[in-house]
Amino acid sequence: MNDFKPLLAIETSGSLCSASLFFSDEKYFSSVINLKHSHSEKLFGIVDFIFKQAGIERKEISSVAVSIGPGSFTGLRIGLAAAKGIAFAAGVPIIAVPTFEALAYQLSFYEKSDSEVTIANKVNNNEVYYAKFKISPNSYIFTNTLTILPLAKLDTVTGKVYGNAKIENNRGNSNDAISSPSPEYVAKWALIFGTDKAIFDYDSLEPLYIKNFIVKERQNK
Repeated sequence: MNDFKPLLAIETSGSLCSASLFFSDEKYFSSVINLKHSHSEKLFGIVDFIFKQAGIERKEISSVAVSIGPGSFTGLRIGLAAAKGIAFAAGVPIIAVPTFEALAYQLSFYEKSDSEVTIANKVNNNEVYYAKFKISPNSYIFTNTLTILPLAKLDTVTGKVYGNAKIENNRGNSNDAISSPSPEYVAKWALIFGTDKAIFDYDSLEPLYIKNFIVKERQNK
């Protein structure tokens, strides 16, 4: 990847709204806002900011990487819609980045090799998105299929847990400060693992919800 064709990465799967204009490990521009329910208002402002800081136009990017989930239904839709609009205007492909895999890849730079980590983020008050990984140097291996787990069962998980799901008897192993990947690691994942997944068929891209999105009607009493 050269200095004149950076990749734009977008991450909106959780409470953080973030983006990164990634040239290389030594040069990237990232911005993160931690404010719930702000993605629709803040995302394009973040994107505009990092382009101004980098001093380039949107048409100068090589592709758009977007974190596709699992995560917040609303956040994922906003991030993917923004990615589609920016990619279409710039005439570049989109790389869909699995959120938990990007986070596992990020953790591989900090956790010991051969250690196991669990990522568990809330679906609702009773369920969590759940996946377990074995860490290797700057990489990772799934040790179970990404799934939805009852929150009560999370209490039996051993080892280090990352995510926003609260564990009642966590034995000091829970790290809820890290529940989604940094945008620069969404970019890195796309460049290392996702170049063969770059597509121009934007309409075929959908967020990775895992659980169906259900709108409940309010019952009149």
